[in-house]
Amino acid sequence: MNVSFNGYNEGIVTFEAESSVEAGTLVAMSANGKVKAATSEFCGICIAARCGYASVQLAGYARVPYSGTLSVGYKKLAVSSGKAAVDNSNGRDILVVDVDSTAGTAGIIL
Repeated sequence: MNVSFNGYNEGIVTFEAESSVEAGTLVAMSANGKVKAATSEFCGICIAARCGYASVQLAGYARVPYSGTLSVGYKKLAVSSGKAAVDNSNGRDILVVDVDSTAGTAGIIL
């Protein structure tokens, strides 16, 4: 790809985190001010975790692993086996701006 979306409108917030959360994990809220590894809906992606806290990207461009078939455009995404996947029933509208089917990753705007 000849352009980069890195840094676009990034919004990062620090939360308390369950022990399963590590960098690259798609996360969901688990309690007041606390996140866990997402199993269906997700609110963001953990970019760093340390000492029971996680920096979670809630907005902007992020690269995420995906499963199934994915193409660019607005898609309803949720989490399946730790990866983003199209889920028209439970997913949230996310803009997919690039798909690398060889690496199994997609660039999304949260």
